[in-house]
Amino acid sequence: MVYSVVGNLFIFAVLLGILFWMQKKYFSFTKRVFSGLLLGIVFGAILQFLYSENSLIIYYTNDYINIVGTGYIRFLQMIVIPLIMVSIISAILKLKDGASIGKITLLTISILVFTTMVAAIIGIVVSEAFHLTAAGLTEGIAEMQRAAKLQQTLANVENKSLPHMILEFIPINPFADMTGARKTSTIAVVIFSVFIGISATGISAKKPEVFNAFEGFVKVAHTITMRMVTLVLRLTPYGILALMTKVISSSNYADILNLFNFVLASYSAIILMFIVHLVLIALVGMNPWYYLKKIIPVLVFAFTSRTSAGSIPMNVRTQIKALGNSENVANFSASFGATIGQNGCAGIYPAMLAVMIAPTMGIDPLSLNFMLPLVVIIAVSSFGVAGVGGGATFAALIVLSTINFPIKLAALLISIEPLIDMGRTALNVSGSITAGTITSRILGQTDMQIFNSAAQVSLDKDELAH
Repeated sequence: MVYSVVGNLFIFAVLLGILFWMQKKYFSFTKRVFSGLLLGIVFGAILQFLYSENSLIIYYTNDYINIVGTGYIRFLQMIVIPLIMVSIISAILKLKDGASIGKITLLTISILVFTTMVAAIIGIVVSEAFHLTAAGLTEGIAEMQRAAKLQQTLANVENKSLPHMILEFIPINPFADMTGARKTSTIAVVIFSVFIGISATGISAKKPEVFNAFEGFVKVAHTITMRMVTLVLRLTPYGILALMTKVISSSNYADILNLFNFVLASYSAIILMFIVHLVLIALVGMNPWYYLKKIIPVLVFAFTSRTSAGSIPMNVRTQIKALGNSENVANFSASFGATIGQNGCAGIYPAMLAVMIAPTMGIDPLSLNFMLPLVVIIAVSSFGVAGVGGGATFAALIVLSTINFPIKLAALLISIEPLIDMGRTALNVSGSITAGTITSRILGQTDMQIFNSAAQVSLDKDELAH
């Protein structure tokens, strides 16, 4: 077994070397990202074919490969909070206008919630079209263990009203939130950063020397942070290679085949919602094809990493450098989108589960008496969904418990959860970018010259790569 693991790791090292060679030869960032994705799929499939998903050889191989994959995710998570803080403070110092901040916040959140409601409706319709039902699903040991854990988690999410969820956004200890101590820590840091920015602009006239000193400090911090973002993003192709290798090699394809109808329905709903995003982009007078080409690298990362919060640095960079969105809108939409109104995790997924359970409760899932309250509940519960793996389960627990439905179904889908979560996360990130792009366009803050530029954005460099 030892020789097999060493041999697998040697092949993985060779694949990393190929990506490094591509970087040295100045292959575009997009090509390197897709190369990492393809190599990971092929290598993971080979490992799955040679062994099996339960093989100890695959377990120990992935244990080491995980150093690259999870290590990369942690580097991204490391820079999220500093990036949010310095970017938002810097944006407010440039705006010097509290009304503009209010408009950006209100419009961004409104778009996020609206698209989540649309996603819920799509989830309901697609579930009915595919005749999904909770009847007949069986559970094994893993599913029973998951159900027990969900029952414990349910106690923490029951009876959470909208006012309570809103209060969760307000930071009691901003320094604790900087550690990601709560599910709503990202938004709490945004609020704290807004207060710092507004406080600074408030003394610009009375104490200009203090304001100028602080503004200079923020400029330095922003420059250093953005350089740190660039360094971390250079690791993206390597991280995607490792993440995809682990997912493909450790997947249980028998379970996927058994639940294939649900997988197919989920991705059908996700694709339909992607189309809705493109339609919304077209409605504000922007080319949806240009838009899609420029956000694909971010979506690929979100798909493989399954983290909306970890996608924030790449999300912000793409909005500013590729789409021409203003810096303040990009930072607000990326930050809010990682926690509020996630189209995939908080919209489609809870709606599909509710529709599958409804017939077993004697309820017609297409009746307006069921659909309308469900869509409203999903919209409200979409506030505060965590931007990391597991956020969809958290959202489903809130929705199902609110309408007095059993939560057991979420446990029965444990075997295919990673596969579906990949698409959901990509949709979440697409939703936040869409909200930012529409907001920036409506407020007249979009640089259309950047958006219409044929230049390819290299996210791992400081400037555009022509």
